[in-house]
Amino acid sequence: MSSFTEQLVSEHKNVLLTREQINQKVRAMAAQISQDYKGEVPVLICVLNGSFLFFTDLVRELTIDCEVDFVKISSYGDALKSSGKIDVLKNVDCPLEGRHVLIVEDIIDTGLSVHFLRRWIKKLNPASMRFVSLLVKEGTAIVDYECEYRGFTIGKEFVIGYGLDYKQLFRNLPEIYIMPEALLDAMNK
Repeated sequence: MSSFTEQLVSEHKNVLLTREQINQKVRAMAAQISQDYKGEVPVLICVLNGSFLFFTDLVRELTIDCEVDFVKISSYGDALKSSGKIDVLKNVDCPLEGRHVLIVEDIIDTGLSVHFLRRWIKKLNPASMRFVSLLVKEGTAIVDYECEYRGFTIGKEFVIGYGLDYKQLFRNLPEIYIMPEALLDAMNK
């Protein structure tokens, strides 16, 4: 019996974004951020767990000095859709008052996480705050939000790979896949 990851990769037909497409987009986003923050030392905050691969690649492509920190929130658990309830599981450690802050997300779906993080970080009095997201789902927002740096706009499909998971699996895939219904059914048996 092969693993779920092996099954998915062997089919290779559900690839939404290839590694090369992702690399090109990350380089372009990093170049824009580097230009926008030239002469500044922003704090980039990785929203764990899903953003860690995108965050790492993005930071390595920056040509400016920066600091990094991490926050962990939960709104999905093992579900396919956000519960709407957001819990902070790990707080930022670095002082943000008077600093330029970039919050790095893997995917924006309902907008609830962005809305929550914007209100929460604003209380820490940053000089500025912007959001960076590799993926933004079209037509799924239930609250208004701003995301200043967007990678790819995608449809409503559930995606995995490149840090994105289902039940903590598939984060290690180098490409982004649409989760096949058959695999989803097999994992839920």
